[in-house]
Amino acid sequence: MTRVAAIDCGTNSIRLLVADVPPQGGHTDLLRRMEVVRLGQGVDATGRLAPEAIERTRVVLAEYAAQARELGATDVRMVATSATRDAANRDEFEAMVRATLGRTADVVTGREEAELSFLGATGSLAAAAASHGLDPAPAPWLVVDIGGGSTEFVLGDDDGVLAARSVDIGCVRLTERHLHDDPPTAEQIARTERDIRAALAPVAAEVPVGKAASLVGLAGSVTTVAALALGLPAYDSVAIHGSRIPVADVRRVSADLLAATRERRAAEPVMHPGRVDVIGAGALILRVLMDEFALAEVTVSEHDILDGIALRLARA
Repeated sequence: MTRVAAIDCGTNSIRLLVADVPPQGGHTDLLRRMEVVRLGQGVDATGRLAPEAIERTRVVLAEYAAQARELGATDVRMVATSATRDAANRDEFEAMVRATLGRTADVVTGREEAELSFLGATGSLAAAAASHGLDPAPAPWLVVDIGGGSTEFVLGDDDGVLAARSVDIGCVRLTERHLHDDPPTAEQIARTERDIRAALAPVAAEVPVGKAASLVGLAGSVTTVAALALGLPAYDSVAIHGSRIPVADVRRVSADLLAATRERRAAEPVMHPGRVDVIGAGALILRVLMDEFALAEVTVSEHDILDGIALRLARA
């Protein structure tokens, strides 16, 4: 049994998983945490990480490092993704991580980000389906990880990744670029949708999405849409993990979120405060990609890149 700590630092949130990973695969969670630090604040416009965003991240990272030590993790890996890849001053961020965590962050490529997401998402699909009394989602799987700055598309099966592409559409990036009013105007939504469709063209060129037997959706935008579609009275990861949401419900929830004011979105009992401002764009990405690729439903996974980091770290 290997006890590891995985840290995923994205555009919107920073997350920690401390887990025991046995040699035969799978893992047992000891601690999961998620804090919204909005590291990617303004990166799309300025090309730089804001000093206050780096400081917000440092405060939470220091807590994570202390918790990993207290729980006896034998190894720690921190992965940084879209916002850090894009930033001209990423050296400032990397210096902060070394000083706080005692090691460097791995600023991974979009391809590795996609592979880690696939590894984390597909490892528990059968168990998640069984918990809902369903047959496992059939392979090949199209795993889609909607982040704050980018979205990863990975097609694969039990033998691993067949094709992958990362594109720069994410809930924070598109909100900052287009969705400025409360609620956003029809023209703002239309511009956002045009951006999403333009980004999907290279995905379709590189990833044979037509071969996918199942769509698997990851990350907070997808899980929040699922919670709203299921009508949950509070956020319930057990009910969400492995649920299957028809495209009609995704369209309904997406339209409702984009028509709602910030106040009404914040009042939803399943809504994390850090997602209130950006959930409309995240839901729109999910809706447009399902329509564009003619996908009838999405299987929702609470396991994602964070689990993939832990599994690969233990295997290494």
